[in-house]
Amino acid sequence: MGKNLIQQRRGKGSPTYRAPSFRYVGDAKYIKHDQESVNGKVTDIIHSAGHNAPLIKVKYENGKESLLQAPDGIKVGADVAIGDITEIKSGNVMPLRNIPEGTNVYNIESNPGDGGKFVRASGTFARILSKMRDRIIVLLPSNKKKEFRPDCKAVVGIIAGGGRTEKPFLKAGNKYYAMKAKNKLWPITSGTSMNSVDHPFGGSSSGHKGRPTQSSRHAPPGRKVGKIAPRRTGRRNS
Repeated sequence: MGKNLIQQRRGKGSPTYRAPSFRYVGDAKYIKHDQESVNGKVTDIIHSAGHNAPLIKVKYENGKESLLQAPDGIKVGADVAIGDITEIKSGNVMPLRNIPEGTNVYNIESNPGDGGKFVRASGTFARILSKMRDRIIVLLPSNKKKEFRPDCKAVVGIIAGGGRTEKPFLKAGNKYYAMKAKNKLWPITSGTSMNSVDHPFGGSSSGHKGRPTQSSRHAPPGRKVGKIAPRRTGRRNS
């Protein structure tokens, strides 16, 4: 009797792979406002199981509240602002077109009004490289350059919690509870180490790496694993 691959079991939609979002504090995104600038105050710094960076709770003058990734060095009672015309200060939110070149930013919107999609992990930041009339070029933490629309908002500064990855887990139990908090699949087993009923790469004494890790673009579900119709494989000679 065969078994579903992990991808197929995830797609079925069972509680095993569902994130415990009822334990999360909320979405970290920007508020919508009509004024040119809205001032706010940091009322609390909180931990959310759904985010690896600390969050700040901001209460604005218009009565709205929002959660944002905490910038490095922020404290309770600090003043922050959101709008088109604000001070270039850590924690302030403004469109990319009004932020000078060379400034560190994070939580960049993919489209204006979506609340922020890029550069949200702890300790990360992006840098504005150049500004044009219809696009802003930003250097992401992956060293890739990406173009954004000038109206996309971002937070000035660097996200707090930069030393998180420097502390080792030391033992499997700590890693287990860290992954369990977000309901992530862990530990992860390679397909070549499985039995043939569990994965297309399995079988042949389990650990033997004898199956190709490529598959056709037209392969059926269950066999379409590994490198999907790759242009090339192996190391580059250059």
